[in-house]
Amino acid sequence: MTEPNYWLMKSEPDAYSIDTFKRDGVTLWDGIRNYQARNFMRRMKIGDKVFFYHSNCKPPGIVGFMEVIDLKIVDPTQFQKESRYYDPKSSQENPRWDCVKVKYLFKADKCLSLPELKILFNEDELLLVKKGNRLSIIPVEKKIAKLILEKIKSS
Repeated sequence: MTEPNYWLMKSEPDAYSIDTFKRDGVTLWDGIRNYQARNFMRRMKIGDKVFFYHSNCKPPGIVGFMEVIDLKIVDPTQFQKESRYYDPKSSQENPRWDCVKVKYLFKADKCLSLPELKILFNEDELLLVKKGNRLSIIPVEKKIAKLILEKIKSS
């Protein structure tokens, strides 16, 4: 079996928090409306591991860990007129957006905040710390992922 790839996916805690995810256990990671983030998601494989990152809060940071369990699911929110993720240019015959299903693995002992991540890594090591990066999904190199895991892993 090949080693999983690692990713980081952002969610605002007001929209979907690590505590809600812990309760749900499994969720569709929907609502991605950026082509580069979507294309990263399309590179995911079942078994890949993902850091759950709370964004647009104080402090932003990595708060949990999850696993990709299903791929290439058509994002249902693009067709829902009442959804903030509705896309009138998308159709059932030619959907623009898809999503993955992820499974909760654990909540971090403590948030590994963005300021801490900026001390630990430079922008070549972790795209998240690059000034101006707003992508909601980014790849994480395996060696960097292992260092982050050591910092957040439940004992």
